[in-house]
Amino acid sequence: MSNGRRKRRFQFSRIYSFTCGKSSMKHDDHSQIGGPGFSRVVYCNEPDGFEAAILNYGGNYVSTTKYTLATFLPKSLFEQFRRVANFYFLITGIMAFTPLAPYTSSSAIVPLAIVIGATMVKEGIEDWRRKLQDIEVNNRKVKVHRHNGVFDSTEWKNLRVGDIVKVEKNDFFPADLLLLSSSYEDAACYVETMNLDGETNLKLKQSLEVTSSLSEDSNFKNFKAIVKCEDPNPNLYSFVGSMVYEEQQYSLAPQQLLLRDSKLRNTDYIYGAVIFTGNDTKVMQNATAPPSKRSRVERRMDRIVYVLFCVVFSVSFVGSVVFGVATKDDLKNGRMKRWYIRPDSSSIYFDPKRAPIAAILHFLSALMLYSYFIPISLYVSIEIVKVLQSIFINQDVRMYYEETNKPARARTSNLNEELGQVDTILSDKTGTLTCNSMEFMKCSVAGTAYGRGITEVEMAMGRRLGSPLVQEQTNGFDHLEDSVDLKLPIKGFNFKDERIMNGNWVNDPHADVIQKFFRLLAICHTAIPEVDESTGKIMYEAESPDEAAFVIAARELGFEFYRRKQTSITLLELDPFSGTKVERSYELLNVLEFNSLRKRMSVIVRDEEGKLLLFCKGADSVMFERLSKNDSNFEEETRDHVNEYADAGLRTLILAYRELDEDKYKKFNENFIEAKNSVSADRETLIDGVADNIERDLVLLGATAVEDKLQNGVPDCIDKLAQAGIKIWVLTGDKMETAINIGFSCSLLRQGMKQLIINLESPEIQALEKAGEKSAIIKVSRESVLNQINEGKLQLKASSESSEAFALIIDGKSLAYALEDGIKRKFLELAIGCASVICCRSSPKQKALVTRLVKLGTKKTTLAIGDGANDVGMLQEADIGIGISGVEGMQAVMSSDVAIAQFRYLERLLLVHGHWCYRRISSMVCYFFYKNITFGLTLFLYEAYASFSAETAYNDWFLSLYNVFFSSSAVLAMGVFDQDVSARLCLKFPLLYQEGVQNVLFSWRRILGWMFNGFYSAVIIFFFCAKALERQAFNRDGKTVGRDIFGATMYTCIVWIVNLQMALAISYFTLIQHVTIWGSIAAWYLFLLAYGAIKPSLSKEAYHVFIEALAPAPYFWLVTLFVSISTLLPYFTYSAIQMRFFPMYHGMIQWIRAEGQTNDPEYCDMVRQRSLRPTTVGFTARKAARTNSLRHENQNHHE
Repeated sequence: MSNGRRKRRFQFSRIYSFTCGKSSMKHDDHSQIGGPGFSRVVYCNEPDGFEAAILNYGGNYVSTTKYTLATFLPKSLFEQFRRVANFYFLITGIMAFTPLAPYTSSSAIVPLAIVIGATMVKEGIEDWRRKLQDIEVNNRKVKVHRHNGVFDSTEWKNLRVGDIVKVEKNDFFPADLLLLSSSYEDAACYVETMNLDGETNLKLKQSLEVTSSLSEDSNFKNFKAIVKCEDPNPNLYSFVGSMVYEEQQYSLAPQQLLLRDSKLRNTDYIYGAVIFTGNDTKVMQNATAPPSKRSRVERRMDRIVYVLFCVVFSVSFVGSVVFGVATKDDLKNGRMKRWYIRPDSSSIYFDPKRAPIAAILHFLSALMLYSYFIPISLYVSIEIVKVLQSIFINQDVRMYYEETNKPARARTSNLNEELGQVDTILSDKTGTLTCNSMEFMKCSVAGTAYGRGITEVEMAMGRRLGSPLVQEQTNGFDHLEDSVDLKLPIKGFNFKDERIMNGNWVNDPHADVIQKFFRLLAICHTAIPEVDESTGKIMYEAESPDEAAFVIAARELGFEFYRRKQTSITLLELDPFSGTKVERSYELLNVLEFNSLRKRMSVIVRDEEGKLLLFCKGADSVMFERLSKNDSNFEEETRDHVNEYADAGLRTLILAYRELDEDKYKKFNENFIEAKNSVSADRETLIDGVADNIERDLVLLGATAVEDKLQNGVPDCIDKLAQAGIKIWVLTGDKMETAINIGFSCSLLRQGMKQLIINLESPEIQALEKAGEKSAIIKVSRESVLNQINEGKLQLKASSESSEAFALIIDGKSLAYALEDGIKRKFLELAIGCASVICCRSSPKQKALVTRLVKLGTKKTTLAIGDGANDVGMLQEADIGIGISGVEGMQAVMSSDVAIAQFRYLERLLLVHGHWCYRRISSMVCYFFYKNITFGLTLFLYEAYASFSAETAYNDWFLSLYNVFFSSSAVLAMGVFDQDVSARLCLKFPLLYQEGVQNVLFSWRRILGWMFNGFYSAVIIFFFCAKALERQAFNRDGKTVGRDIFGATMYTCIVWIVNLQMALAISYFTLIQHVTIWGSIAAWYLFLLAYGAIKPSLSKEAYHVFIEALAPAPYFWLVTLFVSISTLLPYFTYSAIQMRFFPMYHGMIQWIRAEGQTNDPEYCDMVRQRSLRPTTVGFTARKAARTNSLRHENQNHHE
């Protein structure tokens, strides 16, 4: 592009501005610059200068890894040994090197090393992947100015603050850059910020006018400038600073800042100065770790480990006391009780004269010996299983949304089982329950309502009331008249009214108002027109779906917006006199942007006749109060229409305008520029204040109404979730009427459901608001909310014996008081008693506070689901955050734990994957504790049998490999593949989900039951083996058993029993389950053969024990068979009796499947009826309520 390349003309430059960069800062307040938060100084094009060297800003190398080569080992080991179980095994491993150890040190260290090593390898692999990403990013190329106007390529990591870089089309920005110029004449450029906020619409940026002429490489040969600006911070949408260039000072705004990781689009190249590098860039400042979340199952698992620690300490203490007493009594009056240990000449360990010390040493030995009560491989096994479960969730094709090519994505595997325990769902509405794909449906202009379409909400209302019109619509009769209209549907436009379509509005008595109305829609926006090269039609890039719908509606009704320049907007308007389209340009003077506080947007333009016009659109809550008192025609009719549109579930905006005189505008513009150029923290507040003064005395034009359709499958999904017993709250920023009607359309509300509405619209409060007495308003409002809550609780209490269902609906103002400390507990009690809760006009902060209240107040699992940046606080506050990857960007997804493309996928995510994961993890943890108690208790019983001498029953390597090889693979397979009920039946019988909500499968009763199973299994194994082998010949040679044969026989029984116990507990056998169960048993025999073949100095008592002693003896095989059957028989009997006579809900479904009754509607309905409750929501409940109502009417009629 350098060396005389011709500058690209501004052909489709479509930028709006605040007359930015046209005047220097002559009257500005510079007090903030150089102060706290505004101390950064950048010497542009002088990165090697003396001043830059003194400042010593960081480089552009970015690292997102958790570890470095030097810190991996210490940090990773620290992370592993923060877990109390791992730390305990480390202590026992260190103690294994002392003479106190009942086993060899290697047998203690190797299993710990395997478990810790496996986890560290997993951490290392994950971090290495991050490292590879960092290498790829840091080594990207960019052109940087070296000297004499020459630009050379260099890696991103080599950039320094002050460098001048040249970024070309479709490249990413390597750092936060100050835009100096571009390939367009007016130095505009288009930026895609999808990597930052997920928004796919293009953003417009523009440099200062003073640097826009720096269009070629050679222009930077002698370029020098000094930038003073804010310090690094995470705010993506603010930038305050100034630039000194050619001895003039100019203000800088976010419009000149290009953020790292955003992409240059539709622009050949730009030049920019590096302002923030590396970790100082805004994208890296935002890279904070999400809040740490742990599931309830995992927290309870930790408590069980602590309980087992107490058990280990207790049995060690009891054994040590008994050992000390026995040691003290070993030698009395020269007589030895345990003569075989020679207490008269023993060391300290068995010295009767030092029995207390011997007891203490025995206690330490016992702590090491009984460590096998604690499952060393539990944590790493859980992590492996959860990762594999997450892969299954990600690969589920039934949660893949083909239209946007987005599958479900579990962004963390820590909360898989929590998905099966959700008690309350808190959902956003727009973009979550609805599509966030707006269609222009209706409008009110000059007090006349236009638009004949029927919304989904109106259809739902009609069905409730039995309207014949809606029946015709749903049956298709309404479309007969449209059958001749062969026009393809237009996205964003679903308006039908022959009175103003096809140019017929020119014949309307209020044609002048209609003209201004649609002209306003075509001008008052920030959309970007783009020509579709394939069709030649103009498409629009808009900041929101609403805005796109307005511009499209204006185009279809005769006011086509087709060109935007830096200072003008051009339309093709239908001329009411000639009946043809004429081109009209409007000089764009100012844009007063929309934000959540202003709730409105305005533009100031000058038309071809020289008139100054302010066009404004905004929410009715702020617009009606800004209307002129002298010109408020048809205000009452418009209010009525707005309320009707809200009743129909439509989103409304009020449109108004005013003419400005030159003096008033001149004064406003001076104040506006001064506020805009202010370099202070309250800059935005100053701008809003100036804008507020000009947006007064408006003339009403009318109102727009757009429909945000429900997503496919939302009513069905809500119905299923309600049948599963899950409570659903909706938190929305919409008006109460809109939210209520959306509630009806998606079956959250139904006819006959008692609505408890809490608001602050009493005459007393309205009178105080007009008087402006703030303290009195707060006091009366607080009392009003409290009284309404108490009245609602009384109504709930009065109807507790009936089946009447209640819905709580509260607006944002009331919610602010309901969340105060003295009231929130009562509010929560009222809300819990209602079938559904809808919070209207909620701010993002209120959404997060409500979520926290429900989470802490109910102490049950909460799930928040949303799609926009305003839902991030709610998602992070909830136990589980679900992000919808919709059209509002990816901020919600980036803050979520699980991402899905459509609300309806929540049904399968919770009822299928949630239930499976909860059951698998719960059963897996219970089984882990069962098998370790079974194994550990045999050690204790043997030690008691051997006078608590700290003697082990098994060979050292038998001890070490039990948890690692012979009992762990089958439990891993169960955690990944087991299913009590198929996916189809999970959805057919939603009440099954309540097993997780009520924590049936991981209750203390069930945990203790499994522990008791381990206890009696160990007792049976030990005493049966001991009595069977103790006093009779073991083989045909007449030899009796020693510790080697007894230990190996008992160990064999344990391996068989714990693996067969797994076979009894599994509900769904696959080939992998068979391989792991029978493979674990086979591995034990193969290990005996291999280990027994090693020289005796290493294998010790296991030397040839299987070949020479066990295998040839029929008694060994008989004992193994008898003990295994005897141990498993109690569990088998209990399970059979429970399954046959007292089945749990999943057991009932298994019987249905086993008896082939899954297609018997009568039998299935009988089982399913347990899931229907009088306070549930959904169309199934609506149907049940209607049936009950008819039954009561019939009974009354017969009486």
